[in-house]
Amino acid sequence: MNRKLFKSIREYKKESILAPIFVILEVFMEVLIPFQMSKIIDIGIMNQDLNYIIKVGLSLVVLAMLALFFGVKAGNYAATAGAGYAKNLRHDIFYKVQDFSFKNIDNFSTSSLVTRMTTDITNVQMAYMMSIRLLARAPFMIILSMIMTVQLNKQIALLFLITIPILGGLLIFIAKKAHPHFIKVFDEYDILNNTVQENVNASRVVKAYVREDHEIEKFHKISAVVYRLFTKAEKIVAWNSPVMQFTMYVVILCIVLISGKAIVFGSMESGQLTSVIVYALQILMSLMMVTFVFVMIMIAEASTDRITEVLDEVPEMQNKPNAIKEVPNGDIDFENVDFSYAGEGGNLSLKQVDLHIKSGQTIGIIGGTGSSKSTLVQLIPRLYDVTKGSVKVGGIDVREYDLEALRDQVSMVLQKNVLFSGTIYENIRWGNENATDEEVQHVCKLAQADPFVQEFPKGYDTMIVQGGNNVSGGQKQRLCIARALLKKPKILILDDSTSAVDTKTDAMIRKAFREEIPDTTKIIIAQRVSSIEDADQIIVLDDGKINGIGTSEELLKTNEIYREVYESQMKGGNEDE
Repeated sequence: MNRKLFKSIREYKKESILAPIFVILEVFMEVLIPFQMSKIIDIGIMNQDLNYIIKVGLSLVVLAMLALFFGVKAGNYAATAGAGYAKNLRHDIFYKVQDFSFKNIDNFSTSSLVTRMTTDITNVQMAYMMSIRLLARAPFMIILSMIMTVQLNKQIALLFLITIPILGGLLIFIAKKAHPHFIKVFDEYDILNNTVQENVNASRVVKAYVREDHEIEKFHKISAVVYRLFTKAEKIVAWNSPVMQFTMYVVILCIVLISGKAIVFGSMESGQLTSVIVYALQILMSLMMVTFVFVMIMIAEASTDRITEVLDEVPEMQNKPNAIKEVPNGDIDFENVDFSYAGEGGNLSLKQVDLHIKSGQTIGIIGGTGSSKSTLVQLIPRLYDVTKGSVKVGGIDVREYDLEALRDQVSMVLQKNVLFSGTIYENIRWGNENATDEEVQHVCKLAQADPFVQEFPKGYDTMIVQGGNNVSGGQKQRLCIARALLKKPKILILDDSTSAVDTKTDAMIRKAFREEIPDTTKIIIAQRVSSIEDADQIIVLDDGKINGIGTSEELLKTNEIYREVYESQMKGGNEDE
């Protein structure tokens, strides 16, 4: 397995060391038991010495109890070490993902990250747990059993020396043949998880379009691929058992043949034959264990590569050593900004953007689909970094700020509103976990969410189900706006966040903004002219460029795009009336 991941063992090093130590002690006890059994048969029974049988029998009981004790301790330590190692790996991946920028997250699908944190880490956990137990047990068992066999019969020991490398080579060959199929199956797991996730998240759409059969067929196809890959791998691994059994019976027959002659000629006792057979079984079973662990390690190797891929991902945005932790005001300046999602040399989403916004202003942004309205505002809290030029907040380049400090002062309600499982109180407190009930209710009133929340039987203690599917689109938007307001930011960005509310409610929200947060810079992206008509400045975007800036009255006179949108919407409104 990848050595880099071993750093995640951390506080479980003691258990990881003690587990193999107790395994070795267990092996010592198990190896001595057959030797003592041979004495009971060859000395105690042959001489009909009851006292000797009782004496050696008691030593067998002690050895068995010690073996049991050491085995239980080894199992406990191995389980603790394996579970702890997996816990630390999950912690490291999750914390790493928290540092990812949007660009880093774009490199991994959600289902892929979930698979890596569940199935892949479970594979690594099992391989690690078995390694510290069985890889310590098997070699010592083979070596000690060989030493004891040499003392009993050198010919049989020679037979083991020939059998072990041949059988070990065969079992390793089988494991290597199965390995490529295990690697492929985890990529298919990502696709399978993605299919399930999409189906669950879009269940309302699936049912609305009566596409259940299509989704079932899609699931069956990918599930069949996973089944075929696993079946191929398991069919190859299935050879382990018959090869092992065949070798075991052949070796035992050879032992009986060799031992039979030795017993006839008096150079070996029947009790020693019993011990040799037990040692043979111990050696062969140890080889089986090694192969089993080897297969698990090969499965885990594919999972290890996928985990390492996440841990090796370098966060695009990192704080500078002396990052600024105080945002002075809500001034925003775009200076000759170019931006491409692909980085240098990619197609530009924003081109030559020069923009200056004063603290406390209300700015409207309008433009056609694909004009990069969302891209523009995502550069302000540094969700992405500019490709060229600079974005300044409070007169300071956003790259100079501590990321947490910057984003704490830039509240953003994204185009895709997200609510989390929990009460309405808990969801709103994402903006400020220490906020009082009164503060939560106040921001909900500003966002025009309080009236519908009060209609719920449990009010603010109403549970929001996964994804917020038990509230409407407009209700979800207002709760998200309230959550953003609770942060008391210097800059508030609404990315088309009132599209699902009626114009009256929209106007009431904007009125609350003017009266309650006059010093906060407010940027409103909207498709409705009425949502931004009273803004201090309106920015018209077209194909990633600023096509016009001004008040609604100024743009009606000077900007063709704004005038067309305005007239089409006003005309549509008149016709409706």
